[in-house]
Amino acid sequence: MNAAASMTEDGARKAIEALARAETGRLLGALLRDTRDFQMAEDCLQEAMASALEHWSRNGLPAAPAGWILQTARRKAIDRFRRDRNFDRKAQEYGVLLELDQQTAAGDDPPAIPDERLRLIFTCCHPALESKTRVALTLRTLCGLTTREIARAFVDTTEAMAQRLVRARHKITKAGIPFEIPEPEHWGERFKSVLAVIYLTFNEGYSATEGAAPLRRDLCLEAIRLGRLMLELAPRDAECEGLMALMLLNHARTPGRLGPDGSIIALDRQDRSLWNRMEIAEGQALLDQALSRKQPGPFQLQAAISALHADAPDHQSTDWRQIVLLYDALYGFVQNPVFLLNRAVALSFATGPEQALEALCTIETELDAYQPFHTARADFLRRADRSIDARQSYLRAIELSGNESDRLFLSGRMQEIE
Repeated sequence: MNAAASMTEDGARKAIEALARAETGRLLGALLRDTRDFQMAEDCLQEAMASALEHWSRNGLPAAPAGWILQTARRKAIDRFRRDRNFDRKAQEYGVLLELDQQTAAGDDPPAIPDERLRLIFTCCHPALESKTRVALTLRTLCGLTTREIARAFVDTTEAMAQRLVRARHKITKAGIPFEIPEPEHWGERFKSVLAVIYLTFNEGYSATEGAAPLRRDLCLEAIRLGRLMLELAPRDAECEGLMALMLLNHARTPGRLGPDGSIIALDRQDRSLWNRMEIAEGQALLDQALSRKQPGPFQLQAAISALHADAPDHQSTDWRQIVLLYDALYGFVQNPVFLLNRAVALSFATGPEQALEALCTIETELDAYQPFHTARADFLRRADRSIDARQSYLRAIELSGNESDRLFLSGRMQEIE
């Protein structure tokens, strides 16, 4: 410990929250590998975080905070194994943990954190779990997303999502689901869930739902890294190639998405010369390769939409009618109302805001609690010169925003019409 670098309890709490967001997946994967017990691994990680709050407030940050958390969580697991009445069944895991702890105690360096995140994804995406639950659980464990953030991704309530996650953890432990990457012949539906998780991880990084920053580069880069690993596991899978293309084509826009003060710049106002042309070229090559396999899927269609944005020299030149048709095809694959919302946005530029407002009527009930719905509606109303109605929609969108940058962006748009 660095005893001289003491910190307040609030400072320690912020450091732990930041670490949890950045390192939860790696820490939980390491603990799950050692304990072979999902619920125990998660409980011990939470206990270690609680211990960190007490110790770091008093003694300051350790040299390697994540290593400190891992070592503490392992010791919590050792104590649990010792108290377990069925100790004999866990003797092997207890021995592994004890040996790791002794190795750490013998040296000065904190324990290394093995990267088991891909195995963690496959564990959470086991077919014993319902499809929606697989994705939600992986986002919670791999990325450290809050239950509220995950609920927003699924257009669900926070309470319902919390109950779903609790049931999933118990089921993994009770069913003894193995911590492994299965052989390809056993992937089945699990493979689709893994791709969905990687996509939602990227999406949360690309448009952060909570916090001060509008994007989380760590999540975007982690999703791209995992996407490349999946391409190595399934080198001829068209949807895997489509997902990778989609992430690269979207990530390429990142340099143009933020202003000097870190605020979001809308797509129609971005300097496209700042976009990463190397990522665009790689993404388009992957998309061409995927489409040549003639096995269309949702990720390939979304990548095709992103490619149209990348090809257009400016916002006005974008082939919006083609994008509308692609969203029609996408909705044919996945009946997700968010796709209809995005279609309405494209329609607003293809034919005008009035038709887009009509298109929103069919999804208003489903997406009333979804912030982007009200953001889009406010923009349509603004462009239709209906300022009073637009202001009400902006206020509703600001109310639903969990991200400070989003609130500032929407407030700025609202001030423009006033």
